[in-house]
Amino acid sequence: MIGTWVNTGAIISGGLIGIGIGKRLPERIKTIVMHALGLSTLLIGLQMALSGKKLLLTLGCLLAGAVVGEAVNIEGAVERLGVWLKKRARSDSSSFVEGFVTASVLFCTGAMVIVGSIQDGTTGDTSTLLVKSLLDGMSSIALASSFGIGVAFSGLSVLVVQGTITLLASHLAFLQEPAVLEAVTATGGLLIVGIGFNLVGHSRIRIGNMIPALAFAVLFALFWK
Repeated sequence: MIGTWVNTGAIISGGLIGIGIGKRLPERIKTIVMHALGLSTLLIGLQMALSGKKLLLTLGCLLAGAVVGEAVNIEGAVERLGVWLKKRARSDSSSFVEGFVTASVLFCTGAMVIVGSIQDGTTGDTSTLLVKSLLDGMSSIALASSFGIGVAFSGLSVLVVQGTITLLASHLAFLQEPAVLEAVTATGGLLIVGIGFNLVGHSRIRIGNMIPALAFAVLFALFWK
């Protein structure tokens, strides 16, 4: 669990640093920082999405996941959790929930979450999660400068998701199979592209409701094989 604890700490620390920086920046600077982060996120997502060789599999996972996620309303549940955390933290930030949801989805999506957590849980190798910690820490600074304290609380989401995978690593080793990782990377890339659009500010895609697409990516990859 060392890698996950470091990752959680990096997000919380980055969030707190971002809050301090954000208070000193004019709104126009914070806006362009978010646009820059959004464009960077779009690039990363596109690279991940285009790395997959089975386009129909990726699109099928996304569509199936979106339908299931919207029916269950996963993002609504995450938002309610954000509201509860906001009350517990006695925060008056108007963007607390948006920051919590956006950062939680961003930091819990992608192959590094799976690979890093399983490596940490089975062999104690934290290298992948340490790299992820650095990336997430830098991103949380930029996000928190605009969204505020809600971003720091997303570290709890990472702790739960990565911690669970780490503890169950010995039973989830099949997730590291090349076909599964390829499917998860490509599908996760499309989700990250959606996050990028949200950060740029030209849309409000409910990415949280598309999270089941990652589960379908695993199932479809195993079935396809």
